[in-house]
Amino acid sequence: MAGAFILAFIISTDLVDESKSYLIKNIFLAPQLASFLVEALRLCVAIIAATVMGYVLIATKLVPKRVITETYLGPFSDFFRRYGKAAFLILALISTYRIADVIMGVMANVFYIDLGFEKQEIGRISKGFGLIMTLLGGFMGGALAVRYGVMKVLMSGAILASASNLLFALLASVGHDITALILVISADNLSAGIASAAFVAYLSSLTSTSFTASQYALFSSIMVLLPKILAGYSGVMVESVGYEMFFIGTAAMGIPVLALIYLVDKQDQAA
Repeated sequence: MAGAFILAFIISTDLVDESKSYLIKNIFLAPQLASFLVEALRLCVAIIAATVMGYVLIATKLVPKRVITETYLGPFSDFFRRYGKAAFLILALISTYRIADVIMGVMANVFYIDLGFEKQEIGRISKGFGLIMTLLGGFMGGALAVRYGVMKVLMSGAILASASNLLFALLASVGHDITALILVISADNLSAGIASAAFVAYLSSLTSTSFTASQYALFSSIMVLLPKILAGYSGVMVESVGYEMFFIGTAAMGIPVLALIYLVDKQDQAA
């Protein structure tokens, strides 16, 4: 199935390039939009190819149906059976919780360099102050989750993650300032540590004892899928609106996440 997925990407290369050119020249779409639409369709086709291969493997009895059902479908069916309609709300939260952090993070190093910071400066601060604050944030997030509950810390982590993006917008206006860089990186890594600790605890609480490893792996993959896809267009966003508006925009992306956390928590309390 993985081979079918990869093969679909390889054999569609020429067709994808031609489709992008057609959309740009004849439909007059912006290059970025044309690329996004074509690549999204390409991904869907690759997923369909992998699915069809799965059916072929079962139909030819090269792979027992029971193995596919227990290994791949079992974790999904168990999750939806336990959470019902709320499962879709939970999956929406999982797929968007890290969206502000991931999209911003892709451009962080490029941003530092554009401000005039040396790579050695960036490395020392990121791996020094940044690492210390990440570890501290992780410890704080875990302790707070035990004391106040996972959902409250999850909400706090989401707020802090979005707010830290605003600090990058402030740094963009300040410019080359080592002290400001240290403060921004420290605050960003602290908030990321708190949010990550709370999110890991939340994902762990969603798994069942029968499919713990499979479900956690699936949740972790869903967690980064949408943010990573959108992060691929971070450079285009920066070129279009500039760094300040880009960071403000990524902070705003965290607002729907707060609403999802509230709704999921409300569902849990009702249950």
